[in-house]
Amino acid sequence: MYEYISGKVAESSPAHVVIDVNGIGYLLHISLNTFTRLEGKQEAQLFIHENIREDAFSLFGFADPSERDLFRHLISVSGIGANTARMMLSSLSPEELRGAILTDNVNVIKGVKGIGAKTAQRVIVDLKDKLGKEPVDQKIFATQDNTIRDEALSALVMLGFAKASAQKAVDKLTKQSPDLKVEELIKQALKIM
Repeated sequence: MYEYISGKVAESSPAHVVIDVNGIGYLLHISLNTFTRLEGKQEAQLFIHENIREDAFSLFGFADPSERDLFRHLISVSGIGANTARMMLSSLSPEELRGAILTDNVNVIKGVKGIGAKTAQRVIVDLKDKLGKEPVDQKIFATQDNTIRDEALSALVMLGFAKASAQKAVDKLTKQSPDLKVEELIKQALKIM
């Protein structure tokens, strides 16, 4: 079992990368998220998932172990294969996907090409408890007072904005200016949505 591969980036595209390790080129299938993090790098270390089937032996590479863990959770869901999981991680960032699963947001998940409502619901049902038990990224709770964030988010949703886009705007603003009042947060969020 391979854990990671480190070497020179010989070739790179949004779907795959070739890592040269002492003259041997390893083709790794990657997500758009990983491709973005590799952009401009001459050397890279990617965490590996081996996908072994009767007709193929494929390697999938990830920029960090948490993205690989989420990929492994996704392929454990009935009806989701390695390429579908990679598509999901290319359409949404790992944080967005994890958030959609934990908040039962079927619409965000079914917004991924090839994922229908039933598959989105199955992903949520199968993974919500598993992801809920994992350690939470503390950056999510970096703000001093989450009630201000929650009040602003509730107000935006009541105004008719989609929860996912409202959440993205509020989180971006609270990260930039953690001391904003609820009213200021709502006003600024309305400007960027």
